[in-house]
Amino acid sequence: MGHFLKTPRFSSHYIMSCHHRRNVVPFLFLLLLLTLLSDSVCEMEGRIKNGILLSFLVVFLCVSADPFQFLTQTLVLNSLPHPPTLSWPESESIETDPETLSVHLHHIDALSSNKSPEQLFHLRLQRDAARVKSFTSIAAKALNGTQITGSRSGFSSSVISGLAQGSGEYFTRLGVGTPPRFVYMVLDTGSDVVWLQCAPCTKCYSQTDPVFDPMKSKSFAGIPCSSPLCRRLDSSGCNKKNVCQYQVSYGDGSFTVGDFSTETLTFRRTGVESVALGCGHDNEGLFRGAAGLLGLGRGGLSFPSQTGNRFNQKFSYCLVDRTASAKPSSVVFGDSAVSRTARFTPLIKNPKLDTFYYVELIGISVGGSPVRGISASLFRLDPTGDGGVIIDSGTSVTRLTRPAYVALRNAFRVGASHLKRAPDFSLFDTCFDLSGLDQVKVPTVVLHFRGVDVSLPASNYLIPVDSSGSFCFAFAGTMSELSIIGNIQQQGFRVVYDLAGSRVGFVPRGCA
Repeated sequence: MGHFLKTPRFSSHYIMSCHHRRNVVPFLFLLLLLTLLSDSVCEMEGRIKNGILLSFLVVFLCVSADPFQFLTQTLVLNSLPHPPTLSWPESESIETDPETLSVHLHHIDALSSNKSPEQLFHLRLQRDAARVKSFTSIAAKALNGTQITGSRSGFSSSVISGLAQGSGEYFTRLGVGTPPRFVYMVLDTGSDVVWLQCAPCTKCYSQTDPVFDPMKSKSFAGIPCSSPLCRRLDSSGCNKKNVCQYQVSYGDGSFTVGDFSTETLTFRRTGVESVALGCGHDNEGLFRGAAGLLGLGRGGLSFPSQTGNRFNQKFSYCLVDRTASAKPSSVVFGDSAVSRTARFTPLIKNPKLDTFYYVELIGISVGGSPVRGISASLFRLDPTGDGGVIIDSGTSVTRLTRPAYVALRNAFRVGASHLKRAPDFSLFDTCFDLSGLDQVKVPTVVLHFRGVDVSLPASNYLIPVDSSGSFCFAFAGTMSELSIIGNIQQQGFRVVYDLAGSRVGFVPRGCA
């Protein structure tokens, strides 16, 4: 229609805003009728007549087509979720295919059942802020060519902030050692090194299960300092017993230090042998509850990279909307992780940082139209490694570089002008008072990646923030050049990571 109405007086902007002008229909209809009946109509210049006819046609199309049925979708209003009760039998069914792993995931809030939904949401936003700050710090250090996690000759002595580092939002239960001791482990696409707390502890945080004791495992083995695995660490050292030492530190000063080793991990009843992992004896400023972290990043020491021969460097997860479903999320490793209906976008390689999953975001649409002011250039990863867009399971709220966010927010506000506004909430500056309602119409939001358009469900971008009916637009701006697609926007999709094919795919309604 934009091409059809390419005149100075009747631009595409007129059509996009025509639903605000329905009150002029009776007037224009009367005007057209009088014009057609008038004897003087033949004396009018052709361009004036055409203008009147065009005015009527535009408004008629706006009314008869009812653009809202195409440009909006229904948001069913749900309240903040309560943490689920964990019922995780360690005797789950045996995997039928040794080349495939499939396990349940739960949100980290499930380890804090004594807190209210409001408290859990505030803690989630705090973790999110810490994680984004950490990622920004990591990206900046990589860009400047400085060591991210200290030097090989000695570990850094970072200042501990005391804030629990946002090292991931979802966890699973898996066995460590032989015989397996089952513990909770956070899964994190923004980290590479697998690690867990180990006895004896110089300093260990509180976790749900007993701290793993490597002396009680038949399969535990320290990695020698001369091993290629030791040299692959960003920050490594060597103790007096010639055992490789690892350190992983985060942007807020949190860290884990200990012995780099190999161990057997058991998913349900399927064992994966000789996984290189950190056995942490000093773990400070980190999250509470889970025993450690299963790194799912793109780097060489991540679990998908280490087990590439067995699972073909493929995995996928589906994160359920916790406000609408009580069933757990899931993660699958192996060829069966790749759905036939997945639509893919290529992974982009950052020459300075190999952990993150960079993709090419080329635009965003609201209400069926591209947002003005948002272009691929705002999200470009430049040759120096600056900027870009990453997909991350451990960040909740999507962060967009500031100019892109402002354009998106303003477009959404126009489309949601029929909703009652509410005060800002935390990092959210576009909130609505939806108290007393069961459902509302909201403008659609589509993320345009290279090769695939991801149309978001309404609950993936307008979320409850309290128990009083306040909902906020779940995007935020960042002054960094790095943009992050968070897990709220990923809810309900099966997100497929095909490292062998260097691509990421999306399957709508993939949690079934």
